[in-house]
Amino acid sequence: MKLRNWLLFIATVIVVFLLGLLASSIIERRSETAYVYKPQVKINDWEPRNEVWGKNFPREFQSYRQTAQRDFKSKYNGNVMIDMLEVDPRLVVLWAGYGFSKDYNQGRGHAYAVEDVRNSLRTGSPKNENDGPMPSTCWTCKSPDVPRMMNQAGIAEFYKGKWARLGGEIVNPIGCADCHDPETMNLQISRPALIEAFERQGKDITKASHQEMRSLVCAQCHVEYYFNKEIVEGAQYLTFPWDNGYTAEKMEAYYDNRGFSDWTHALSKAPMLKAQHPGYETYMTGVHAARGVSCADCHMPYKSEGGQKFTDHHIQSPLNNVANSCQVCHRQETAQLLKDVFERQDRIIENRDKLEELLVRAHVEAKKAWDLGATKEQMQGILMDIRHAQWRWDYAAAAHGASFHSPVEIGRTISTGITIAQEGRIKLARLLADLGFNEEVPYPDISTKAKAQEFIGLPMDKLNEEKEEFKETILPKWDEEARKREDAWGVSYN
Repeated sequence: MKLRNWLLFIATVIVVFLLGLLASSIIERRSETAYVYKPQVKINDWEPRNEVWGKNFPREFQSYRQTAQRDFKSKYNGNVMIDMLEVDPRLVVLWAGYGFSKDYNQGRGHAYAVEDVRNSLRTGSPKNENDGPMPSTCWTCKSPDVPRMMNQAGIAEFYKGKWARLGGEIVNPIGCADCHDPETMNLQISRPALIEAFERQGKDITKASHQEMRSLVCAQCHVEYYFNKEIVEGAQYLTFPWDNGYTAEKMEAYYDNRGFSDWTHALSKAPMLKAQHPGYETYMTGVHAARGVSCADCHMPYKSEGGQKFTDHHIQSPLNNVANSCQVCHRQETAQLLKDVFERQDRIIENRDKLEELLVRAHVEAKKAWDLGATKEQMQGILMDIRHAQWRWDYAAAAHGASFHSPVEIGRTISTGITIAQEGRIKLARLLADLGFNEEVPYPDISTKAKAQEFIGLPMDKLNEEKEEFKETILPKWDEEARKREDAWGVSYN
């Protein structure tokens, strides 16, 4: 009996001791999380420098700086720079006559947003601020200097002129001011195109919930858009074609009704549409959006350091952070989750590649028809088929991650593109026969990027020489302008 009492006493002491340790730990953790925000510097309105914001928010800024990493490559993408024209030379033919046939690299992290656009051959090699060929609007999604310049000059004025005229002003890569209010740190929309798109749909973006904002700040840039020349004279006004909806067909109808095309194809003469990066649109047609999962939940998951919970600003592929992204909801092992992703990607890309081949053949066959004397009336329906089929392909290809975000919708979109491309080629075969040509049009040797660019007549040696001259003459001028502005502000970037 006494032994039992002693054992009960000892057990009670141990339990009390352990409860004391638990209480102490809880109190300690609460003291750690009882963080009082004390700003180190005042962040002014339109402050574009991420380093200045970082003085007040060191954890977020430290994680943001990891967007400069270039060491992750998944099966198809990642944060390394990939020359997509080398990987898939058919793209050169699909974009013949458009800047993407010169240069198209898989984008790196946000830290390289300004550097990569400066170095792209698509922006041309301007001799002065009035040369181009790209408009100033091309800077819109590259930097928090953009809201500053829009506030300074006005939105319409920002959209006027050529790309090079703002080269000395747009110097800070995508960062804090693109998404946050400097006074409250609340998420905010800093680009007018998204607000205007909502207004045309009869929606008030200021009524969006915090969870919705965790996707909408991404939707300022990861979307389909075009440069509308009809809103303000002399301006290429950034516009989202969402008036009818988010699907490929809805946006296609929007463009067709306005007679809009991005360029005329150099071989087929078709009036083409170039999809930009409709990530938000494809996300909105997928299961994650339907379940209320935001972009940030997967690409910027929460993390903890020293008892502090905050959003990880290392914006990256969830495949490089499966534990904090996917496995918060999905309990499968990492290997199984990756397998699921790659299977979806493989199946989508298999059909997407088939559509690419059909489109190359259609462009080449259309050129043959023109060479044989086809008329505009004879070619009209064929060219619209090419336009619509390639738009569907580009909608799927340009929305990086779409094969996972919305595999059912993307699979459907590609399949309709295949059908339209084949219908266009049947019309071409009949036309070629009417023109006296009853043979198969040879498929070109485009096995490499160089061969494909030679096939469409691109003078790449000249373009590369011009770009090197641009780097040696114009870029130093822009950097000097930025340094002078920094001296006037009194705070360095570093």
